[in-house]
Amino acid sequence: MAAKMYYEADADPSIIRGRKVAIIGYGSQGHAHALSIAEAAKWANVIMLTMPDTEQKATYEEFIKPHMRKGKALAFAHGFNIRFKRIRPPKTVDVIMIAPKGPGHLVRRTYTEGGGVPCLIAVHQDATGGAHALALSYAEAIGGARAGVIETSFAEETETDLFGEQVVLCGGLTSLVQAGFETLVEAGYQPEMAYFECLHEVKLIVDLMYEEGIAGMRYSISDTAEYGDVTRGPRVVNARTKLEMKKILKEIQNGKFAKEWVAESESGRHNFGALQEAGRKHQIEEVGAQLRSMMPFLGAGKQRVSDVSGG
Repeated sequence: MAAKMYYEADADPSIIRGRKVAIIGYGSQGHAHALSIAEAAKWANVIMLTMPDTEQKATYEEFIKPHMRKGKALAFAHGFNIRFKRIRPPKTVDVIMIAPKGPGHLVRRTYTEGGGVPCLIAVHQDATGGAHALALSYAEAIGGARAGVIETSFAEETETDLFGEQVVLCGGLTSLVQAGFETLVEAGYQPEMAYFECLHEVKLIVDLMYEEGIAGMRYSISDTAEYGDVTRGPRVVNARTKLEMKKILKEIQNGKFAKEWVAESESGRHNFGALQEAGRKHQIEEVGAQLRSMMPFLGAGKQRVSDVSGG
């Protein structure tokens, strides 16, 4: 079934401009500014939660819930807390989602350049009869309607987003890159060669896929590379891999992953921290840092994400 798409002509920009919008973020200063959260929630009639998934419930219960009066709208940029019933808004308020399909800094930069990042919108609860129009107006206001707005549900957005992160975009890709690097190094090849072949060139291939699709990428590479792609790729990502993907999807759908992640976060994130540290100590990071230091043009004119986030 084809997705329902909306563009600028479909949105009424006056709706969101006529509302009082509070964006509730949550960083290292969150607890110190908790009073401001309550004041913002009391003042606003559209309250957007952009804080981390694991922090939203406690903040909502203590500072936002008391101010969720009839006719207000509670908005999310990701459906996690609604999908897994961690937040249960009153039936008298609209509950909507506006989820740009890109990192926040990219959404803003694209907007200022006159473009936009595609957005997802969803309505979980329509208490006023205007929830859908409000979500679409919000998406238009941040540039989403310039690129296209796709209508979805909180469940579909949450489940596909977590799945994509875990099996392809982050988990699958990083594990594939590390395993390829390790295989070459263990076979006696220079780590620098392994880095270029298994990590550095990933961007070149992904950019081609992003611009022209998989078929377009294959058209652009050599015949030797394409033959190796179509004959050897399925040996690496095979039926057993897909079976594991299905297990991961099931863990997302039945709430197992959400419970595990929340429990890990609330217990101090010790296992998570150990896994992060192991990743940082991987040989590919040491080799990569050395090689990237010789290529300052890679980040020319760009602000490091770790600098923005304080990491």
